[in-house]
Amino acid sequence: MSAKANHYDVIRKPIITEKATMASEANAVVFEVAMDSNKPMIKEAVEAVFGVKVKAVNTSITKGKTKRFRGHPGRRKDVKKAYVTLEEGNTIDVSSGL
Repeated sequence: MSAKANHYDVIRKPIITEKATMASEANAVVFEVAMDSNKPMIKEAVEAVFGVKVKAVNTSITKGKTKRFRGHPGRRKDVKKAYVTLEEGNTIDVSSGL
């Protein structure tokens, strides 16, 4: 398996919400990442995939809610988010595709 594929396994998708848009004003980008990834792995993956310098990585885990699916109780999956702060002068445009 190539190193590029490993980086895409760590970074699942960008998160585009109102809160993530507010974070982008502070030169930060929010990604959904693999649950078993850690901060050094996330930093390495973002730097390799997007070609930017990462200043800091903060992570948070959102626990899945219990919801009803077609009348039956179900559970949403837990999601790990990474708030990646970039060095000055580096940007990632998440609105365009890779």
